[in-house]
Amino acid sequence: MSTLEEQIDIDVPMDVAWDSLHRTETYPRFVDGVRGARSEDGIRASLDVETGGRLRQFEAEITDRAKENVMAWQTTSGPDLAGTFSLLPIDREHTRVQARIEYDPDTVKEAFGGPKGFAQATAIERLVRDDLEHFKELTEQQR
Repeated sequence: MSTLEEQIDIDVPMDVAWDSLHRTETYPRFVDGVRGARSEDGIRASLDVETGGRLRQFEAEITDRAKENVMAWQTTSGPDLAGTFSLLPIDREHTRVQARIEYDPDTVKEAFGGPKGFAQATAIERLVRDDLEHFKELTEQQR
């Protein structure tokens, strides 16, 4: 398994960032490739993801560790992916969002296509950074 860690500072209080992170229906607005997203009973999410020109459905289980300000997720269908989003208060009006994603490079290549090896890792890093930037923009605008 490979691990990717990225972070971004956003100009909203931690509770606003936490609420925004849990609005599954907004994922298509900031996660590249996600065309539709639904929350199912608060602990499962269903995502329609466009990969290689086709639409595939992925299911994920979400676990909140609210006392630690951590949202963990694990795919239950589709490629084996897992991750966490940790929120850290910088001050009353600013929050750091730390994303940690665990993935098997061969599984990701098989599910999403694209390059392998270093080029794949670089592409995934760029994608996660872009998604975090879009999350920041969306969350700050909705404030």
